[in-house]
Amino acid sequence: MKAADIMVKDVVTVGPETPVREAASIMLERHISGLPVVDGSGRLLGIVSEGDLIRRPEIETDPPKSGWLRLFLSDESRARDFVKHHGRLAREIMTQPAISVAADAPLTEVVRLMERHRVKRIPVVERGKLVGLVTRADLLRALVARQAAAPIEVQDEELRMRIDSMLRDEDWAATAVVYVQVEKGVAQLWGTVESAEQREALLLAVRGVPGVKDVQPHLGHALPG
Repeated sequence: MKAADIMVKDVVTVGPETPVREAASIMLERHISGLPVVDGSGRLLGIVSEGDLIRRPEIETDPPKSGWLRLFLSDESRARDFVKHHGRLAREIMTQPAISVAADAPLTEVVRLMERHRVKRIPVVERGKLVGLVTRADLLRALVARQAAAPIEVQDEELRMRIDSMLRDEDWAATAVVYVQVEKGVAQLWGTVESAEQREALLLAVRGVPGVKDVQPHLGHALPG
């Protein structure tokens, strides 16, 4: 699946001159945790998130002015931090550049960026302009929709070949000796595994192959040595 398949197209945004108080109010009213910042042409400039708003002098949570860590910061860095935590406009406090993906980016790329940068949302852009937004909630909705989808019908022999191919691609299955038979969509697994964990992974993996209606294991444990 691609980012375009699950992204929200009607994205709530703010402009660079939007006051911080207004941005915070929008997030509270819309029950969202972040706002893309765009210019008049729709070009993505940055993101204002809850994380950009929790260190503020108004609520006495701004970073301390002293401390040994600040000794390692340049005057430029300290000045930048001051603007970040005392800024009055979206452009002054937003995180930039915003981490984004193209509409045709696979969801694996979206999740990788979310994990690497510890963010909850990824803007989707085309030629620099915002066209959508993928959040963690969108990924959950895609998961629920995919699992609720009607099962597909696959011929038994084709299904057996798919299962064999899938197992060959899983490194954790390399030490298992498994023979697969399929009848009316039910996969029969014969052979040996090295551990209970490997057996559980095998059953889960085979159940996940599109077209498999059920799995019936006949698996013993390989003797050590």
